[in-house]
Amino acid sequence: MSTARAEIAAEELPVLATRNPLSRSAVLKALWRNKPGMAGVFILVGLVLFCYLGPLVYPTNQTDVDLLNAALAPGEGFPLGTDSNGFDVLGRLMQGGQVSLQIGLLAALFATTLGTIYGAVAGLVGGVVDGIMMRVVDVLLSIPFLFFVLIIAARFTATPLTLSLVIGGFSWLVAARLIRGEVLSLRVREFVSAARLMGASNRRLIFSHLIPNTFGVIIVNLTFQVADSIIVLAALGYLGFGLSYPVTDWGSQLSSGVTFLAADYWWLIYPVGVCIVLTVLALNLLGDALRDAIEHRSL
Repeated sequence: MSTARAEIAAEELPVLATRNPLSRSAVLKALWRNKPGMAGVFILVGLVLFCYLGPLVYPTNQTDVDLLNAALAPGEGFPLGTDSNGFDVLGRLMQGGQVSLQIGLLAALFATTLGTIYGAVAGLVGGVVDGIMMRVVDVLLSIPFLFFVLIIAARFTATPLTLSLVIGGFSWLVAARLIRGEVLSLRVREFVSAARLMGASNRRLIFSHLIPNTFGVIIVNLTFQVADSIIVLAALGYLGFGLSYPVTDWGSQLSSGVTFLAADYWWLIYPVGVCIVLTVLALNLLGDALRDAIEHRSL
């Protein structure tokens, strides 16, 4: 068989599942029966609606400083009071939530994509290349994650894009190890051997056969990555490396609120803290439920 015919045959080779096929309806049914998982879904949907539709129902001015209405307690006209710059706290939570969710999702997508490709290459190639690639991962994992991120964040102007890239650029290591482990078990299966015999290149094996068969692991890891990214973003904001005026995120709001903790300005701390906790809790509940649903279906 010529090379050209081999490549054509490889393209026609179907992606064969090594587990029971992941039926979308079966996974959704398993997820629906998981009460903690559904609670996470409802909480997450509620937070998204609050952050993105809330400003349409309750519009506020989050650009102009209003010192005459600074640090007002919750009351008429300001359901959650105002901060030290006179910004409505409820509106501030909505704006900060939009930014936090966007950065968390973008960072998670970047980290998951990079980790998936890196881990798939290491697992498929194997040998010395795999050893070197995974030793790089081990070395990076041995360095405190937040320490690394703080150094990089201090070097660049904090914007939603740069923070997403910085956080995602140091969050891909766990995904790489997970995908490598999956690929190590998949590469010895019959469908990979058949694809090799038909002339499929390593690139085609990775993107058309191996990665699709690790899709369940990728989705579960993505949900946890979003939660972790939001926590890291909150930590950066709390330490003073977050976004600056007029853009804000939940971590920056929490950092500003702690300054007034001694003055008992609770409305500057507890509402944003509850939003962070609920978001991370919802994502973790959803991730656990998806993992259980996919593993149950794969048995």
